[in-house]
Amino acid sequence: MTDTNHSETAADLVARYLAAWNADDPGERQSRVTDAFTETAHYGDPLAAASGHDGIAALIGAVRAQFPGLAFRGAGRVDSYGDKLRFSWELAPADGAAVAGGTDFAVVSGGRLAEVTGFLDFVPAAA
Repeated sequence: MTDTNHSETAADLVARYLAAWNADDPGERQSRVTDAFTETAHYGDPLAAASGHDGIAALIGAVRAQFPGLAFRGAGRVDSYGDKLRFSWELAPADGAAVAGGTDFAVVSGGRLAEVTGFLDFVPAAA
């Protein structure tokens, strides 16, 4: 269910979240993490977990290093209800098909993400 009173704000917050995941420059990444996440935010998915701005920025940096040339993009609509969000994303080259994708659930506090729980819908095949 989409909370129409907050859907534009929710979509903007998810755009800020994805911008943090797409920032290659460490300084820009730190700034974007600070913009999207609360100071005590927690991020977790089946492969990794991190807390706080520094921890989340470091985790994103490690993922960026693992998947050079790929970018995160939204997939579908952002659903919101109260302080909760649900949204899907894909990881892909700029002009290509997605190599990974997932659905994330988040709790919002003060217009930023306080907690994100990620689920991987599909991932690259093991080499």
